[in-house]
Parts: sequence; C-alpha cells; structure tokens
Amino acid sequence: MSPPLWLKILNAEVVACTRCPRLVDYRESIAQTKRRAYRDWDYWGKPVPGFGDPNARVLILGLAPGAHGSNRTGRPFTGDSSGNFMFPVLHETGFANQPTATDLKDGLTLQDAYITAAARCAPPDNKPLPQELSSCAPFLDRELDGLKNLKVVVALGKIGFDAYLNYLKRRGAISTKAPYVFAHAAHYRMPSGKILLASYHPSNQNTNTGKLNRQMFVAIFREAKRLADER
Repeated sequence: MSPPLWLKILNAEVVACTRCPRLVDYRESIAQTKRRAYRDWDYWGKPVPGFGDPNARVLILGLAPGAHGSNRTGRPFTGDSSGNFMFPVLHETGFANQPTATDLKDGLTLQDAYITAAARCAPPDNKPLPQELSSCAPFLDRELDGLKNLKVVVALGKIGFDAYLNYLKRRGAISTKAPYVFAHAAHYRMPSGKILLASYHPSNQNTNTGKLNRQMFVAIFREAKRLADER
C-alpha cells in the first residue's frame, strides 16, 4: 500500500534534514567507517523516516536509530538487536507479517501499527541532546497529527514517553507532564481518549540483563491490541 501524500512529503523532508550538525557528522562518519561485519553494506547514513500502516491504531514510539541498525538499513528497528527482540513479538501479537527485519527489501509489513522515533538520526552513545530532540519534534508533531486512527501510543523508554507528552503539551492537550510517571506497563488515558502505554526499551542493556524479557514485552503488545479494540 502506497503511503498517503502527506506522509510521502513528510518522509522526504525527514530524509533530507540537516538541522543538527553533530548528528549529521556522526551518522555520516558511521556510514563511511562501518562495522567490520557490515563492511559490504551501503549504509543508509541519513535520517530514518517512520514505517508502517498509515491507518494504524497503535503507534510504537522509540528513541532514535541505532548506529549500525537503522542508520545502516534505513528503517526503524531493522538490522539490530532491539529489532531482533521486538519483531518476533510484533509477529506473535499480530502486528507484523513476519518475525524478522533485516533490510528494506525483506518483505516486512505492519498491520495496525506504525513505528517512529523521538529522534530520526543515530546519536553518539544513543543519547540525543535536548536541542536535537527539539529540532526533530516538528516531524513527530506532523506524523502524530496525520495518523488519524491512533488509539494507543506504546512508548519504548522514557525518552519516547516524554516525547509524546511534550507533543501533547505543544498541542495544548495537557498543561503539565507531572501526573504521568514512566514505569514499565504503566498506562494513562489522555484527555483525548488515547492511551499512553509505557514499556522499557528493548535495548541490549535491558534485554541482556533481564530487566525486559520476552514475556513482559508480549504482554505490552497484547495489551495495546486489547486497548485498541476497546470502543
């Protein structure tokens, strides 16, 4: 299914963005030096646009592209350990047609889910600066405004959680973030009726230590589907 025109325009602007000099330098240097295991790859090396079903009721909001994952492949959570943990769960819970995500031509499609991130460029140490998140925020605003069927936002990690709350503040939907505390499996019904559902990020740091396991993550997406089905 071809994306709607508004999304094509937005994604083209995302890919062409050069607003943050530190991130431009980093993403391009990584794409040139590469990792030994991927030395034959032609790295993407640009901002990574969102991906998925434009009619989705569930949004998955992550942190930023991985240096040798999305920054290499050009699609969120594709080609890195976080994606290797997440996509089997999305497949099991009915949001993805297959359990693997390796490259742009692997045949992966999402049903009723859309994946995006608070920052669109790979940041050093996976830590975008506050100003970089602010510079990226207009893209997220337009994306969230355009995805008209959203009912549930699954925020992966506190930065994604805060990115959605900041969007609501910019839109005047909430006046303060204080009532909304990040915790795994916390969920909040926002004034609009949408649900904000929080999860630990499926990073190596969380999955290798057992802070986030598969059972916990499956439960998040089963809950997201249940909430999306509520009338």
